[in-house]
Amino acid sequence: MTGAQRKAELRRRASMMPKADVPHLLERFAQLPEVVNARTVMVFYGVGREPDTEELIRTLLARGQRVALPVCLPHRTLGARCITGLEQLTGGRFGIPEPDAACPLVPKEEIDAVLVPCLLCDREGYRLGHGGGYYDRWLADYRGFTATVCPEERLMDHFPREEFDVPVQLVLTDEPESGGFSSAPDRC
Repeated sequence: MTGAQRKAELRRRASMMPKADVPHLLERFAQLPEVVNARTVMVFYGVGREPDTEELIRTLLARGQRVALPVCLPHRTLGARCITGLEQLTGGRFGIPEPDAACPLVPKEEIDAVLVPCLLCDREGYRLGHGGGYYDRWLADYRGFTATVCPEERLMDHFPREEFDVPVQLVLTDEPESGGFSSAPDRC
């Protein structure tokens, strides 16, 4: 089985799992120094099996932080737009709510921290998404802080990766022995 076939099988397996219910992990993300001290935080809007991030978005907005959500752009690229409230979200590509076109675009270099979605994650910080590669392309030259939340049942030791896959710096998990781990040497 090729790496791509293995990833497709893992996505199929993940599609049968229940919705990730991890408000405690999202709260831990919100309390990380990299997030507390961030001027601008990019957060995905959870759909399908992903965790509900609305409360996290409200928390960040209430703290006075700039909150950006991803938008799908032409040529399978990702951008980010700032919102001041959830009412600014509209139906986006793939049925994922996105900030409407009136919301300002945010340059990548202004985003201090990013919560990256994952269906599954491995212990090296590599994540399995929906397969479009949007986040990996966006993260390839991103220099800020990256994290994901991954319930224990979605955490794997290792899964196939390709040359364009980009790991996150921190994986927050509900594993009893660690509660989270870093894939970046300076965060261990």
